[in-house]
Amino acid sequence: MTPESALADLRALADPGRAVGAAAYHKAAREYLGVPVPAITDLAKGWRAALDVPGRVALAAALWDTDIHEARIAAAKLLTQARIRDDEAAWRLIASWVPDFDGWAIADHACDAGARRLVADPSRLDEVEVWTRAPHLWTRRAALVITLPWTKQNHPTAADLAARDRVLGWAAAYADDRDWFIQKAVAWWLRDLSKHDADRARAFLADHGARLKPFARKEAGKYL
Repeated sequence: MTPESALADLRALADPGRAVGAAAYHKAAREYLGVPVPAITDLAKGWRAALDVPGRVALAAALWDTDIHEARIAAAKLLTQARIRDDEAAWRLIASWVPDFDGWAIADHACDAGARRLVADPSRLDEVEVWTRAPHLWTRRAALVITLPWTKQNHPTAADLAARDRVLGWAAAYADDRDWFIQKAVAWWLRDLSKHDADRARAFLADHGARLKPFARKEAGKYL
């Protein structure tokens, strides 16, 4: 599987009409093919099965570098799996993509891949914490999106609870950030957390909710 053949697979599914709509919706200035995400996922599964880990990382890097919307999503999908033996190269590649984020769609697929690498090695949270102080909006947002697995455990370990509290500290620091996407990310984290740890979500809103924008406060408390 080469980058050229993978890109040919994507182009074979192109829908020009859908591509025009996607470009208008996402607004980022790059090429759009109009391939729906489920079709990209299916392609990536086939490529992944045919490649070893170094091959997947190499193909993901090449697809990302095309700056084609669907190719970047495919790059993320190639690395979205719970278990990767010797995953440092995969993590390093995903982390290297973060400064390129310029919209939620590609960023969220990349963060989904990165989240699995964080769960595999939570010491990487030290690196993610640095993102919370970045001037780049999408890097700051990624710190919350990539840590969403810590909102979902029904039986968290002591280490999981420590990580949960750590990320809530980042969210508290974001409460005064007026950017809509940052506020939305804080609300998303709290909303998901509230379904598994309502006490922590309530405590956060009691301490910091007044600093959130009204829409974010409402979204964060949706299930409380």
